[in-house]
Amino acid sequence: MRRRPSGSILRLHMKEDQLEYLEERRIKDIVKKHSEFISYPIQLVTFKEEEKEIEDEDMEDEDKDEEEKKAKIEEIDEDEEKAKKKKTIKEKKETTEELNKTKPLWTRNPQDITPEEYGSFYKSMTNDWEDHLSVKHFSVEGQLEFKAILFVPKRAPFDLFESKKKRNNIKLYVRRVFIMDDCDDLIPEYLNFVKGIVDSEDLPLNVSREFIQTSKILKVIRKNLVKKCMEMFSEIAEDKDNFAKFYEAFGKNLKLGIHEDSNNRSKLAEFLRFYSTKSLEEQTSLKDYITRMPEVQQNIYYLTGESLSSTKDSPFLEVFKKKGFEVLLMVDPIDEYAVTQLKEFEGKKLVCVSKDGLELEETDEEKAKREQEQKDYESLCKMMKDTLGERVEKVSVSTRIASSPCVLVTGQFGWSSNMERIMKAQALRDSSMSSYMQSKKTLEINPSNAIIKELKNKVAEDAADKTARDLTVLLYETALLTSGFTLDQPQSFSERIHRMISLGLAIDTDEPEAEETKADDDMPALEEAGAASAMEEVD
Repeated sequence: MRRRPSGSILRLHMKEDQLEYLEERRIKDIVKKHSEFISYPIQLVTFKEEEKEIEDEDMEDEDKDEEEKKAKIEEIDEDEEKAKKKKTIKEKKETTEELNKTKPLWTRNPQDITPEEYGSFYKSMTNDWEDHLSVKHFSVEGQLEFKAILFVPKRAPFDLFESKKKRNNIKLYVRRVFIMDDCDDLIPEYLNFVKGIVDSEDLPLNVSREFIQTSKILKVIRKNLVKKCMEMFSEIAEDKDNFAKFYEAFGKNLKLGIHEDSNNRSKLAEFLRFYSTKSLEEQTSLKDYITRMPEVQQNIYYLTGESLSSTKDSPFLEVFKKKGFEVLLMVDPIDEYAVTQLKEFEGKKLVCVSKDGLELEETDEEKAKREQEQKDYESLCKMMKDTLGERVEKVSVSTRIASSPCVLVTGQFGWSSNMERIMKAQALRDSSMSSYMQSKKTLEINPSNAIIKELKNKVAEDAADKTARDLTVLLYETALLTSGFTLDQPQSFSERIHRMISLGLAIDTDEPEAEETKADDDMPALEEAGAASAMEEVD
């Protein structure tokens, strides 16, 4: 280092294998990345060869000698200029270029910045060709100081949830010097779509990974960034069309936040939108749901499923539609994870209508009627449990269905049918988990259904009736499908259906004669009006 009156000169001697750092392009990239916004100017001096035309004096001297030898006198018009011969030479020219002309936008007053300036700054920072959806420009002062600009894009990138992608898009600056853009502790993972810049006045310039993990300053910055993101989402929600675009692009991120961020769970829940039995065309919020609740309704009811078409006509919704209770239809796979953490909203519990333990609001008359039905159908429930064995944990009289003969419900604390389907589809799932997370199924029967009533009469006449037992298995397999489960043995189910079709069309099944003789001996005479006895043929 050599001292000069105007300052100091630093000379860097590069290793032979690092000469690429002497290239003009590489120097510009480094300065743009790390020192684009620092307050003092950074100038790059370059030398470039330029072609220049000059007068050729040698050629002019030769012309003069030839003219003297000829000794001829000619009149020359003074107004005419003599054509001068020129030649091209190359010379080195020194140029000085300032590399950090861009001034830091976040240091200016937000009121003095136009939307166009925010838009151009966002595009230059993110290389996005579209404008941003929303921006939040703020500064925090007090025990620590930092300034920040946060942007929400209009659309989600295709690799938003790619595991190998960098965790966030927030660039960390310290006193306008770029430090890093992959600081995991700066913002939660579920907000990885938010892009922006944070400029701290308190962090040291030599920030290390170890310092980040133990720094209380970063924890405070993170808390403030999340808080400002929530404010920004609330501002977007004021415009219905903008929020529809935002939720379509980043709704999964909000639901992931419900699962991961317990501190902001109640605030994030305000932004959730779902279809419901009273809003099949447009998604509704939990707040709007509560405003439509009848006075007698105490809980928020929901049903998870594979698609809107499969859930909107589910048998689990029959009683709720009859009572006028609205049910939220959650058809996004991540809803299953989010709703396990979101136990309540504004004092109202979230209750799944397809799980055991559902207690609907009922009058004294309805309660007395239900207790009487449980006594009347006790023998039928016992027969159905004996027939199905380990396939169900118990059989009981249902209060959640109005027209369907039966449904299958899962345990209150285990997987729902939809969650079971999702877990089975995991390519790298742990199969051992299924053994203790897979819920025991309960078969609930509808005492007002004509099929169940006739089945009860058959059991009352003969508890060992083969037709009743065959019908029980068929009802169970049908309930598996309507309740969102999959059949363990679809072939046997299809055979039962085919035999029913054959009986309906009066077609004889092609079975061996010995088996036909045995079946004829066991089967009573067919009655013209009684198709139920013909069901003995259904295995």
